[in-house]
Amino acid sequence: MKVEWSIANFKKMVGPNRPDNPIVFFDVQINGQDIGRIKFELFAHLLPRTAENFRQFCTGESKKDGVPQGYKRSTFHRVIKDFMIQGGDFVKGDGTGVYSIYNGLAFDDEGFQLKHEGPGFLSMANSGPNTNGCQFFITCAKCDFLDQKHVVFGKVVDGMLAVRKIENVPTGPNNRPKLTVEVVQCGEL
Repeated sequence: MKVEWSIANFKKMVGPNRPDNPIVFFDVQINGQDIGRIKFELFAHLLPRTAENFRQFCTGESKKDGVPQGYKRSTFHRVIKDFMIQGGDFVKGDGTGVYSIYNGLAFDDEGFQLKHEGPGFLSMANSGPNTNGCQFFITCAKCDFLDQKHVVFGKVVDGMLAVRKIENVPTGPNNRPKLTVEVVQCGEL
């Protein structure tokens, strides 16, 4: 679906929250201390495959050899203040793991209708075109240089304070947090 970009079209496509779109959540801890819940609306009405991949990793519905695969107990492995926080690599934990609900393989970019217009957008992390898997990032600022390269498929609807707390964790080499930032529980509301 090709849609011309404008603020009016954006608001028409994503806001206000659509009752038919899934709402999922992360409960997050930093070094074992609760920092809050992040709730996301997934834009399933526009990007159903991408939204479903993320949703199943939140609920644990996706299984490999009978074992749930997903974000529970995964960490945020990359944090760049005033840019984004990245997580979802439950395969290797370092930003190199790839897994999807689609036979475990990377899947194609579903669409670039939405832009990285400001803080709180949920987007697929990738290593180039059509390499989407389990990794994602949440924007902390406008990141328009990522438009047409990463698929925006959701937004934070509650919990930006928790996002900001993660964004401000001290980091070391490769923007890796010096403290453990962990998704201790996740699911669908």
